[in-house]
Amino acid sequence: MKVVRAVVDVLKWSLISISALVALVFGYFEYKELPIYSLKVAAKFIAGKSNYTNYDGLVEKLGYSKGDRLLIIHADDLGLSNSVNRASFKALKSGYASSGSIMMPCDYVLDVGQFSADNPKIDLGLHLTVTSEWRDYKWKGVLNSSETPSLTNKKGVFPKKTKGFVLSAEPAELKKELQAQINLSKSIGITPTHIDSHEGALFFDEDLFKVYLEIGEENKLPVFVPKTVAVHFDKKFPKPENVIVIENFYMAESGLKYENWEGFYLSVLDDIKPGLSQLIVHLGYDDAEMRSITVGHPNFGSKWRNLDYDIISSDKFRNALQKNKIKLVTWREIQSVLYPVNDGGKQKN
Repeated sequence: MKVVRAVVDVLKWSLISISALVALVFGYFEYKELPIYSLKVAAKFIAGKSNYTNYDGLVEKLGYSKGDRLLIIHADDLGLSNSVNRASFKALKSGYASSGSIMMPCDYVLDVGQFSADNPKIDLGLHLTVTSEWRDYKWKGVLNSSETPSLTNKKGVFPKKTKGFVLSAEPAELKKELQAQINLSKSIGITPTHIDSHEGALFFDEDLFKVYLEIGEENKLPVFVPKTVAVHFDKKFPKPENVIVIENFYMAESGLKYENWEGFYLSVLDDIKPGLSQLIVHLGYDDAEMRSITVGHPNFGSKWRNLDYDIISSDKFRNALQKNKIKLVTWREIQSVLYPVNDGGKQKN
């Protein structure tokens, strides 16, 4: 009997230990606001091991040498507001940013459509959007919420947090909405060059992530995936060829003090390594419109966006690009490598 009790005690404490460990892991993800609720996915993110092969010879096929430092300076959130549009348009036309992406459910996308028509060579992708994070400024999906009820809350708008989206979204409904966002962009004169994910909402749940990849593949669009998210890929889940894993990815994050803004961005340029990197910026002006939209939300707020614009348009930043021999590239160039156009003007399958 003593042996049996000892075994039972060991099993009991083992279960308690495992339960505590699981609670600790998911508590950490909750603290970091990472919407991971699967033990399988959690294990992959904790291990941090990726199993994928990126597009072979991409740098050379873009026309550069293997040792060249290539950088996409990418402006997020076009269509969000007039302030964001004006700053982003100026940055793109001036060459301060080499690429941008659009939030199609937002109120100012028609202005982006006109900008694209007037500037057809400027590189614009889609910032596929399924969350609505601002307190007083909300948006619905492109589709009526009756068609995609799992994507919206009781008010018919996208949820505030990625957690709400991940816990309720049905993959089939998500695919319909993402395709509708792509279709809308084309209907207003935009020819998207790539897709990425607003707030990274599509990156964490494996089934929803697969929808994101499928939408890119079916529409012949390069798909942005940061290296940390590439842990999804393994022998049972191989990386599609149109997925570009950005192994060196930079973005200002919460906790960065305003007085350290310039130093952060200059250090990024000093850190750029040979190969392809991406720097994501959020542009806008610290004006009444932007302050009203981002009230109570300093992260990615009006001052943040104005600082981003001021830095990338500054002489110091431009000189640092030259000093580090960094060459700016676009997602359009990557798209032309993944989906070359034949003599008939159509993409090869």
